[in-house]
Amino acid sequence: MTDEEPAVNISGGTAGGGITAEFDPATADTRAEEIVDRLGELYWQKTYGGRDAFTCLVRTILSQNTSDKASQPAHDALIERYDGEGIDLAESLAGAEQSILAETIQPAGLYNQKSEIIIDTAEWVLEAFGSAAAFDEFVKDEDPAEVRETLLEVRGVGPKTADCVLLFAGGRGGVFPVDTHVHRIYRRLGIAPADADHEAVRAVLEREVPAEKCGFGHTASIQFGREYCSARKPACLEDPEACPMADLCEQVGVYPETGEVVDPAEAPEAETRG
Repeated sequence: MTDEEPAVNISGGTAGGGITAEFDPATADTRAEEIVDRLGELYWQKTYGGRDAFTCLVRTILSQNTSDKASQPAHDALIERYDGEGIDLAESLAGAEQSILAETIQPAGLYNQKSEIIIDTAEWVLEAFGSAAAFDEFVKDEDPAEVRETLLEVRGVGPKTADCVLLFAGGRGGVFPVDTHVHRIYRRLGIAPADADHEAVRAVLEREVPAEKCGFGHTASIQFGREYCSARKPACLEDPEACPMADLCEQVGVYPETGEVVDPAEAPEAETRG
């Protein structure tokens, strides 16, 4: 979070095409919404939408299988080398030398694979849309389902990447990207089935969380996962009351009595939940 926090939480924001949302756990219709509403009391919200779609796509590819701390320098170095005034980033990257691009994005890890995917993606954007600007219009103006389906046909673009483009570039409501944090948290909470894959978790959240709260739910859940509900040492292990979701959580796969933590899908109680 930044030091400049707004006084009021706003989900989306008019600049990004989002819809203002109010967060009151007492009025939530589902437990998933109650959790997101409680997150709304903990964290302030960014504006969603308005980012350049191709730049957002590249940024999300760089973030795959690594942390923001590692991927951000790679993104900054890529933009410094390949982007500039009057330059179409897709055209610039489509013509990039793969070895030089790989060296540029090395901090992000898997740089050889990611550099190939980025070049292929840039070539696809030019072939299918003609320019990064035209791709941006497609993402922001066309039916979200069509945009998502189109993106998923691109090598190296999975559901989370496609959803992040829809959210952060398109400003689309009702999109709840599922990364490793979201996948873990909502199965651990008992909101989604313990053995649910990423797409099944997404389906549950997009069904049970109001559309205008989904974008915030995604970013706030990531923050919550980092601060409270980490993979190996969730806050409840040391103090059951340390977690702000303690009364809403089923602790699937978390055992404070023994200090053991397992993936929810491997929890013995997951079998009895069906």
